[in-house]
Parts: sequence; structure tokens; C-alpha cells
Amino acid sequence: MSSSDMKSITVIGSGLIGRSWAMVFASGGYSVKIYDNQPGQAAKAITEIRKQLEELEEAHMLRGELTAMQQLTLLSSYDDLAQALEGAFFVQECVFEQLEVKQSVFQDIECLVGKDVILSSSTSCLVPSNVFSKVQNKRRCLVSHPVNPPYYVKLVELVPHPETEATVMDTTHAVMTKVGQAPVRLKREIDGFALNRVQAAIIAESWRLVQDGVISVKDIDLVMSEGLGMRYAFIGPMETMHLNAPEGLEDYMKRYGEGITRVLNSFGPVPNFFGDGAKSIVNEMCELIPSDQQHLSARRERRDQLLMGLAKLKKDH
Repeated sequence: MSSSDMKSITVIGSGLIGRSWAMVFASGGYSVKIYDNQPGQAAKAITEIRKQLEELEEAHMLRGELTAMQQLTLLSSYDDLAQALEGAFFVQECVFEQLEVKQSVFQDIECLVGKDVILSSSTSCLVPSNVFSKVQNKRRCLVSHPVNPPYYVKLVELVPHPETEATVMDTTHAVMTKVGQAPVRLKREIDGFALNRVQAAIIAESWRLVQDGVISVKDIDLVMSEGLGMRYAFIGPMETMHLNAPEGLEDYMKRYGEGITRVLNSFGPVPNFFGDGAKSIVNEMCELIPSDQQHLSARRERRDQLLMGLAKLKKDH
């Protein structure tokens, strides 16, 4: 596929993730066609995106080299799937997180596009071999899992189907890099991918420490936000270890490996996230931040503002 054929991307689904992808792709200069099977929804999404792009421009946080207006001219909306897919070299699916829905969407898409068009799913918890099980040509299929909100959190996990061709992974990696995301490649599919597996380990031990009466909900969150998270915003656990011993990673394991093994062996079973013990953790959280929409929306907005500031800081370094 020549670079002149690689100008147009179709986003399937115009919810929060679909809108975010459309904004990210447009920021990299791609023409983006947004499709939604609910009539009028895709057009509504563009109105919403316009508002966001203008706000981002005002805050000097707009991504890419183009102005908000230039990026808006790259967006178009469709209620007709065949029209939305015309001319696209890459399709990013962002529909409801339900296996049957995604499977049938990809069946429909495959009938309407050429054999070289890359089919990518935004799924966060379904493995590619399930998502694409009803697609004939699985060689051009992969999962590109973003992190919420993708406009500020740039990681994208690229997860291949067992049959995915290396060139498909390479092209997707290049597209994601071009639009300013930070793509990582998984060498094979695995339940939870990488991000959610690491996150699950953190959730389990945090939950267990609160449940066992070792620490409060508020304080375990501080362990991350004022401790580990400070480092992890810029360097990962591997580099952290490498830098934390005078002679690097091997030295670190000589010094601390036994201690880490001892601690890991002391971990209890997977905690119960549902019983009576769980209720008290939920109550403790809701005392800090009540779970009504008003409080949660305000905290989400604060989260996004802080992530925006952090994204800016990271960009400047």
C-alpha cells in the first residue's frame, strides 16, 4: 500500500472512545470518517469534538501541527457503513464491549473493504482470537487497546491475533507513532493484555491491605499517587530497579531479590471483591468521594485536567 493510499481512517462507534480516537487520528493529519449505526449520533459526535478541540486550542493543549479548524475539516460523519469505509486503509472499531456485537461488526466490515485494509479493535478485555473469530482473513486483524482518556494518556497496546502478519503490526505501530500515541507491542495475545494484568496485581494487593486492616483506602491511594506513581509517570518498574542499585538490575536482584521473593510468597489468595468485607471498602471510598454523578463528574474532570498538565510536562521533557 503506497503512502498516498494511507490517508483515510474509519472509526466505528461514536462514544467516548470513538470520539477520542477520531481526535487523535485527526491531530496526526488523517482524514477520519466516523460511523455510528444510530442515525444522527456520528454527526452529534462531531459537534462534541468541535467543542473539545476549541477548548484544547484555547488551553494550548491541542495535539498535532494543525489548528482546531483544520482538524475539524478532516472529520466527517456517516450513518451508512459502506460509505464510511470507502477509501479507508485502517478501521478502528469502538463499539459496545460485548463479544457478539464486535464479532458481527467485523463480519459486516469485512464484506465491504479490500483484503489489505487493517481491522483494529479497541477492546480492553476480549482477546483477538475471540473478537476476530468470524473474520475470514485474520492476517490483517489486531487489537489496539487505548487507555482512558486516550487524548492525554498516550499508551496503546498492540495485540496480535495468532495469524496477524508482522507488516500489519508494523503499519499500525507507525500510524500510532505518527499521531503521537505511545504504542507497545505484545508478542502474543494473553488475557488482560499487559496493562490490565499489571493493574490487576496492584488492585489485588491494595484491596488486600485495606481488607486486612493494614492501611486505609485514602492512604493506599497516597502510596501510589505520592510514592510509586511519581516515578512511574516517567520511568517503569524495570528501569526503576536498574537505577536503584549502584550497578544496575543484576545488582538490584542480588541485593533485594530474596526480600521480594519473601514478600511475594506472603501474598494471600485473590481477594473477594464482592462479600461483606468488600462493602466496607466501598463505603470508605464513598465517604471520601460520594458515588453520585455530581461528585464523580467533578473528580473525573479534575483527573483529566491533571493528566492534561502531566501530558504537557512530559511533552516538554
